[in-house]
Amino acid sequence: MHTKTLVAAAVGLGLVTLSACGSTGSTGSAGTGHADTKTVTLVSHDSWAASKSVIQDFEKQSGYKVRVLKDGDAGQAVNKAILTKDHPQGDVLFGVDNTLLSRALDNGLFQPYTAKGLDQVDAAFQLDGAKHRVTPVDYGDICVNYDKAYFTKHKLTPPQTFADLADPKYKNLLVTENASTSSPGLGFLLGSAARYGDKDWQGYWKKLKANGVKVVDGWEQAYYQEFSGSSEGKKAGGDRPLVVSYASSPPAEVIYAKKRPTTAPTGVSEGTCFRQTEFAGLLGHAKNPKGGKAFLDFLLSRTFQQDMPLNMFVYPVVKGTKVPAEFTEYGPAAKDPETMAPGRIAANRDQWVSSWTSLVLK
Repeated sequence: MHTKTLVAAAVGLGLVTLSACGSTGSTGSAGTGHADTKTVTLVSHDSWAASKSVIQDFEKQSGYKVRVLKDGDAGQAVNKAILTKDHPQGDVLFGVDNTLLSRALDNGLFQPYTAKGLDQVDAAFQLDGAKHRVTPVDYGDICVNYDKAYFTKHKLTPPQTFADLADPKYKNLLVTENASTSSPGLGFLLGSAARYGDKDWQGYWKKLKANGVKVVDGWEQAYYQEFSGSSEGKKAGGDRPLVVSYASSPPAEVIYAKKRPTTAPTGVSEGTCFRQTEFAGLLGHAKNPKGGKAFLDFLLSRTFQQDMPLNMFVYPVVKGTKVPAEFTEYGPAAKDPETMAPGRIAANRDQWVSSWTSLVLK
């Protein structure tokens, strides 16, 4: 499940240390021009996961070893990649999403490459158009989740829309993440802006603030400590039955339960969802561009796309990919999520976050 948190570029990103996992191999020294052509280095956020057997299949078929460098949360990984773009830590960056895409593209992080299999990806996910500087890999929906037991106990109908969340009967029930430090928090802000428009979203957040919305730094704190519906939240004494999370969170609660329940203990308020798409790209000064291209092809392969949902709890972008039964039963994708064009996000994101911070946190 995603735990991608944004970290401002100004906050000492040059001091961040990358942790390596997976198959290892020398990648050569940055700037020396000596590439290790037998190793492909992937830079990603901490939520990257793939079955060992699937990675081994790629290594066997391609002849490359895979090295993974997990660089914290999504925003941190993107910002670090920007700061080190002339001497990148790897060949491919995975995990930049549509909320951050313009930042990565405007800073010239990637070199163009049309991955094999891209013709099987719906055009709605190809947000870089014909330039192909990034390859869409997965998508998911940021949505409010609710604790079914709480609402049953209190004989209260769970909220289903953005407007419902501001209703006094849900006062002091919602916890969300900080839009300036968290990817789902930012996605929820963008969803409200898409729903209410440039002028009215601030009025909506004034209502949420008056209705007792609680803001915490990141998803892990919100979901695992504050939310009463998650298994970890119950242990931590969480008392908020509404949380900004993902449409794929309910199946995760089922799959990882010690004793699998017949129904998911949490539900999704479908009228609060914002569509998030994740991309990977070949870094501009990759030491092993040939290997990086092979890895991008692999990310769109049927093998990886089918393996991905139960590892990262996201949906595959390649048409016709079989989705796990648990997703269909417990966490189907939102039917009509809010969306926003990357250009609009780029033009407004920083201003909206600044306004949101002044309005909600001060």
